[in-house]
Amino acid sequence: MATWNSRGLRGSTLEEMVNRTNDYYLERGLALIQKIPTPITPVKMDKEHRQITLAYFEKRSTVDYIGAVQGIPVCFDAKECVADTFPLQNVHEHQVRFMRDFEQQEGVAFLIIYYSERNELYYMRFQELLRFWERAETGGRKSIRYEELDARFFMKVEHGYQVPYLDAINLDLEIRENN
Repeated sequence: MATWNSRGLRGSTLEEMVNRTNDYYLERGLALIQKIPTPITPVKMDKEHRQITLAYFEKRSTVDYIGAVQGIPVCFDAKECVADTFPLQNVHEHQVRFMRDFEQQEGVAFLIIYYSERNELYYMRFQELLRFWERAETGGRKSIRYEELDARFFMKVEHGYQVPYLDAINLDLEIRENN
């Protein structure tokens, strides 16, 4: 069983940016995206019983976010990366399975990767993730180099906090339509 502790704050910068973006999209009627909470069982609390200091995950979660964009089901996970190499160990097999099943139901699944040192965001289409995942599964490289990414799917942080993933979804859908 996995244990939660203060390391759980990793990725909180990206999560906050995505949450603010989701609020912005909701206010404008563009999308309804919900953060999926990870179910935990608290084990230890601080002295004032205000904060959980140790907990166990009840079950494996799927992805961080799920919802709809203009009637299109979407799900995605948000990952933060400091270096120019993204380790595939940051994506779990059960997440890949969920995203594959989601896409088979005609949804759109993707990752948002925040390269914090570069202050750059990347929209990784599920098909692209799957290509790298299968490469690792067959004995190849177990990480993704920045140079391997599709330049069309880099996004700039807007207004200092927004993640403009709707534009990337549109491009993703165009590519799917043309294939």
